[in-house]
Amino acid sequence: MALPRFCSECGAPLPAPPPVTCPACDASHWLDAKPCAGALEARGGKLLLVRRAHEPWRGAWDVPGGFCGAREHPRDAAAREVREETALEVEVGGILGIWIDSYAPAGPGADKVTLNIYFHASAPPAAEPRRDPNEVAEIAWFGADELPQPLAFPGHLPAVLDAWRASLPPSPSPASVRPRSAPVLEPGPTV
Repeated sequence: MALPRFCSECGAPLPAPPPVTCPACDASHWLDAKPCAGALEARGGKLLLVRRAHEPWRGAWDVPGGFCGAREHPRDAAAREVREETALEVEVGGILGIWIDSYAPAGPGADKVTLNIYFHASAPPAAEPRRDPNEVAEIAWFGADELPQPLAFPGHLPAVLDAWRASLPPSPSPASVRPRSAPVLEPGPTV
C-alpha cells in the first residue's frame, strides 16, 4: 500500500506520512486497519481449513475469510467469504475473537494493517465444501490436535486456532469415566 503524499481534500503536498494533518486545509489523514472477517466451521470436532491459492501466504493453511466490503458487517463478510471459497452456506454464530496483524510478510501489502474478526459458524451437516480454484488450492478438515503447517498469517492465526481449541467442550478424561460398579452387598447374618 503506497502512503499518501498529497491531501485527498485539496491536493496539497503532505509534510509527513500519516497520521498527518494537511497544513493547507486541516484535513486529517490516517492509516487505519482494514477490517477482515473469517468463520470457523467445525463438524464432528474437526475444523474446515483452506490452503491459499494466491499471495500472500500462497500454499499455507488458513481459516476461510477475507476483507470486509465498504459498509459490510463483518458477520456478513465472514459468511460471504466462506461461500466464495468453499461454496458452503454457513450460519454465522458468536465472535471467537479479534486480532490485529499485517497482511503480508514483506513487499506489497506489508504495511497494510488488518483488524481480523473471527466467528464460529455452522453449515448444514450434509453440505459438502467445493473449492474456488482461484482462491483455494485445497480444502480439508482437521482435528484440534492435528492442525496443519504452514499457517497463513502467522502473526495471529496460531492464536485464533488456540482460541478455537479452548472454545471446544472438554472431552472426558479417563479418570472421570469410571465403569459402573456392582452394588455393594452387605454381609448377612452368619449361621
